[in-house]
Amino acid sequence: MKVAIEKLITPEINKPARYLGNELGAKHKPWNEADVYWVLTYPEIYELGASNLGHIILYNILNAQPRQLCDRAYLPAPDLATKLRDTKTPLFALESRRSLTEFDILGFNLSYELGVTNVLEMLSLAQIPLTWQERNQRNYPLVFAGGQTATSNPEPFADFFDFIALGDGEELLPEIGLVLEEGKTNNLSKGDLLLDLAQVPGVYVPRFYDVADDSSVHPNHPDVPRRILRRVATPLPAYSIGLVPFVETIHDRLVLEVRRGCTRGCRFCQPGMLTRPARDVEPEQIINTLEEGIRQTGYNEFSLLSLSCSDYLSLPSVGLEIKNRLKGKNISLSLPSQRVDRFDENIANIIGGIRQSGLTFAPEAGTQRLRDVINKGLTNEELLRGIKTAVEQGWDKIKLYFMIGLPGETDLDVLGIVETVRWLKRECRPRGKRSLQLTLTISNFTPKPHTPFQWHSVSTSEFRRKQELLREAFRKVQGVKVNYTDIRISAMEDFVGRSDRRLAPVVRRAWELGAGMDSWWENTDKAHSAWEQAIDEAELTWKYRKVKNGEWNVFETIDDYDVALPWDHLDTGINKAWLKEDLKRALETVTVPDCTFNSCSNCGVCGPDFGHNIAIEPPPIPEFQGKYQPNQNKAQRIRVWFGKVGEMALVSHLDLVRLFNRAIHRGSLPISCTGGYHPGPRVSIANALSLGITSDGEIVDFELTERIKLGDFLQLLSTQLPSDIPIYQVEEVPIKSLAATQLLDKAAYLITVKTNELVSLGEWQHWIDQLNHCPEINWEKTTKSGKKIVVNLGDSLFSLSLKYYNNDNSVILRYLGSCRNDGTVLKPEQVIYMLEQISQQKLRLLQIHRQQLILTDNKLK
Repeated sequence: MKVAIEKLITPEINKPARYLGNELGAKHKPWNEADVYWVLTYPEIYELGASNLGHIILYNILNAQPRQLCDRAYLPAPDLATKLRDTKTPLFALESRRSLTEFDILGFNLSYELGVTNVLEMLSLAQIPLTWQERNQRNYPLVFAGGQTATSNPEPFADFFDFIALGDGEELLPEIGLVLEEGKTNNLSKGDLLLDLAQVPGVYVPRFYDVADDSSVHPNHPDVPRRILRRVATPLPAYSIGLVPFVETIHDRLVLEVRRGCTRGCRFCQPGMLTRPARDVEPEQIINTLEEGIRQTGYNEFSLLSLSCSDYLSLPSVGLEIKNRLKGKNISLSLPSQRVDRFDENIANIIGGIRQSGLTFAPEAGTQRLRDVINKGLTNEELLRGIKTAVEQGWDKIKLYFMIGLPGETDLDVLGIVETVRWLKRECRPRGKRSLQLTLTISNFTPKPHTPFQWHSVSTSEFRRKQELLREAFRKVQGVKVNYTDIRISAMEDFVGRSDRRLAPVVRRAWELGAGMDSWWENTDKAHSAWEQAIDEAELTWKYRKVKNGEWNVFETIDDYDVALPWDHLDTGINKAWLKEDLKRALETVTVPDCTFNSCSNCGVCGPDFGHNIAIEPPPIPEFQGKYQPNQNKAQRIRVWFGKVGEMALVSHLDLVRLFNRAIHRGSLPISCTGGYHPGPRVSIANALSLGITSDGEIVDFELTERIKLGDFLQLLSTQLPSDIPIYQVEEVPIKSLAATQLLDKAAYLITVKTNELVSLGEWQHWIDQLNHCPEINWEKTTKSGKKIVVNLGDSLFSLSLKYYNNDNSVILRYLGSCRNDGTVLKPEQVIYMLEQISQQKLRLLQIHRQQLILTDNKLK
């Protein structure tokens, strides 16, 4: 049964549009035509989850399967979570608006260690028991986790999930869907169904494994594998095209993966170890998908994604080709943190659009010796050359990432970060500028499973000392902003990430005490307090204190490499013996070359189970045809009257502007652009409509670079807009006339008003007549500068009339008032205030509908 979200998702909820499930690209498959029902649940707020590339890809893949339906859910913000609990409403999936308990399977993306408390919050809101043991009592959905943290070490969270999906999900999840379909057809019990799932490579079912005293994990059933294989899949760029949210998300752009996996061999990097082998995507496939994706989505920015994007050798060719093909459009390219040693003029040419985007590099360590210890594969000469190239190409602001607490680090290595920054600022001076501006992020290294440094011990007390060392040294360096990662978060991540299954009660108790959204700085104090109390109650304080003091490890002594680890039963492809050898190489500052482009490092991955490195020979780099030049020609102005009805009333004004801009791009309308540093389309909405207000009288102006028939314009635009934004009228206005926003004069509203007591029709009419003839009712107003002034609302009210009288103490009134963009606006709540002064009654405003915007005579500029 569908949840009545209209009672939940109201204008009082912050950003209500993120809970509607009606975005462009959302899949609305008929419920009764599916056999298996999925929900991909991302345990973060919508802005993070809806822009996560893996989430989008798997959502599209599952919905492409016959007889499978996949919906979505995200962590509600605190205001909606409170409302769900207060109304005893279960958490629902967005498209179908059904409770999560109605689905067969719920999948959580567990991408970082502390995110598990958000999983528990979502299960609680969905009214689903938290552990698989509790869920056995009833026919609840299967709950599973995937993602980097789940693949790395699921043991601390194993009690909360029926199974874990290890590695890439593109092929694995459809296989799971087929097992579920067959299980439902044969009416299998949950236990038998999970036993069938345990036969699928990549599926780990914790209930079929026990934990020994030494933390090692062993099968307790004869029909499950001793070690569970991580799955590997080839990237499928076409499935990246999908959701276009109404609200602005963290990654508000089209994102395509160009390369999966990394073989650089950075010894601290868990993603690099857990995604081997490296697999390139064919350049032509990327180019064609980008062209199609930009056309379908209307995005004017795209990003090419990889763990090491610069190691995709076709990057300059692909980037320049797509920039040349889309030269006539204002399209920008952004890249994630890059290898500074591969940054050159070709890459500089493809980044950004008419304005340059930011640049981020990660030297990681401040000295050459320590970069060799961690196998960064970056020399001082390469670092200087890359930064110099960026400065020569026009960048004067650059971000750099460093770490402290790395194995073998000394105070000289820590202070080497300061010396490296001083050196770069001295050697790299922008032309005509005072100095290079650098923003640094100093993070605390936390050892990760399945890396050579998984045996390393960290110390939060040392982190604190080294941060102070850096703070003192950087006080003498100008033009550098330094950000430090919170030490408490690092300590919690390390403690949880390398623990075993016995930590589950601690995780649960931390959530009960208020831990959640732990990676958000504003929640750190509350989360840290909750975790510390949970650890103390579990009598694990001694273990946690050893993390703080740098004494705790997964083994008794640093030489005992053969001790069992809680994640040894997971087969990631990398030999544990090789990890031991690589740690010894690190202690001797011996580097290992990138095996994609050099000799094999014999890590153990390459073979029939995981495949081999795939490095595609890059095509020739095309000649750069120059940057985008905005077309500012104005050949035609078209004025459109439109409505904002139904659920679109919950889309904010800024989001509506973005929606129109993307509709223009999708419809390939010849829109004129503004000039300047950041050109944008010449689209002007006459007046902002407050959240939650419906309207059928909105106006928007479009300026075009070439003339187009009104019928063609109407067809192209209306097909790209949601049905709740209907177009009522289109007309051409003189190109030199003032814009509607400058001509705006009055607005007519319909407002529904309710009284506490029954009021007769005659009394209502009497109050209205009084108000229409009242010359002055004052209202205290605060200006933008904070000054309080008194205005006469009577000057702004032109007429008020009764449109409909109900017998339930409510009426519908129509008023005509000032509505000018200079701030002379009569708002509905001000009309209520005026009526209250006349009637001496307490009135409630139930609903607002803007009926009409009225312009003054169209004057020429």
